[in-house]
Amino acid sequence: MSLPRVPFGTTDMAITRVGFGAFAVGGPKWSYGWGAQDDEASIASIRRAVELGVNWIDTAAVYGHGHSEQVVAHALKGLPEQDRPYIFTKGGLVWGDDWSAPEAKVGRPDSLRAELEASLRRLEVDCVDLYQMHWPAEDGTPVEEYWQTLLDLKQEGKARAVGLSNHSPDQLDAAEKLGHVDSLQPPFSAIERGAAADVLPWRADHGTGVIVYSPMQSGLLTGSFSPDRVRSLPADDWRARHPDFTGERLERNLALASALSEVGNGLGVSAGVVAIAWTLAFPGVSGAIVGARSAQQVDGWIAAASLELTGEQLDTIAEAIVRSGAGSGPVRP
Repeated sequence: MSLPRVPFGTTDMAITRVGFGAFAVGGPKWSYGWGAQDDEASIASIRRAVELGVNWIDTAAVYGHGHSEQVVAHALKGLPEQDRPYIFTKGGLVWGDDWSAPEAKVGRPDSLRAELEASLRRLEVDCVDLYQMHWPAEDGTPVEEYWQTLLDLKQEGKARAVGLSNHSPDQLDAAEKLGHVDSLQPPFSAIERGAAADVLPWRADHGTGVIVYSPMQSGLLTGSFSPDRVRSLPADDWRARHPDFTGERLERNLALASALSEVGNGLGVSAGVVAIAWTLAFPGVSGAIVGARSAQQVDGWIAAASLELTGEQLDTIAEAIVRSGAGSGPVRP
């Protein structure tokens, strides 16, 4: 299938408006695991996304401590070169022997180089299409030092483009002085709307591509969540411990999901499709990263790749956000 594509910042890539997010593919064996995940189901979901025209996959070394990257490699094995999607991955999170312990946010050049080499081996490629610093370093390495390392890796042909995930405008400014930031990756949804107030305005002055993550807020905006489902989440699913999934915040988030379902009913799509399309309506957003744990889930959100919400629909969603009291930040493009 052919899906609409847009230029990815100033890179030479054009990407579909949705990309496959391989977060949950990593399985349970890391600090933010999503519970048990069947690898064959993961492989089927990746192949289904590619079959439907999705042309990029976002993963990270930390997802399952390398397991997500290995599953991605397995899913893409044997695909003709012209059908292979772009592969985006991330580094800067280092783990030890205890898989349940929080990973360290490391920016040392030697660590990043070793991490990328390990990712290339797991992904079975010589170069990734995008390599991103996952989080700002907390080991004392300044942003300028680790960003220069990523620029060097790009120059050496290890990465086609380089970017920053979860970084502030001040950190982006510091990096941009050394070399262009090809891509930003912030969290962004109708619940978590802060990116619309800070990094999206920043990218407007720099021509940087933006791929947003968690547009359905980790499942809360799919229309299929309920208090009972939250209570049934396994202990090794990080969502069972997150404030968005408990108490008054959960009630507000589910009220917003219900309102998105009503908009979706008028369009013949799910609340999740509306939630993704809402993020894509913001100027500067190149694409949204959307996860799936089965091929059926891919079928459930693929319509977002082509859906453009009208001004009236965006007004309706803005009113619903205000009414629900969910999240914070701008309520409309």
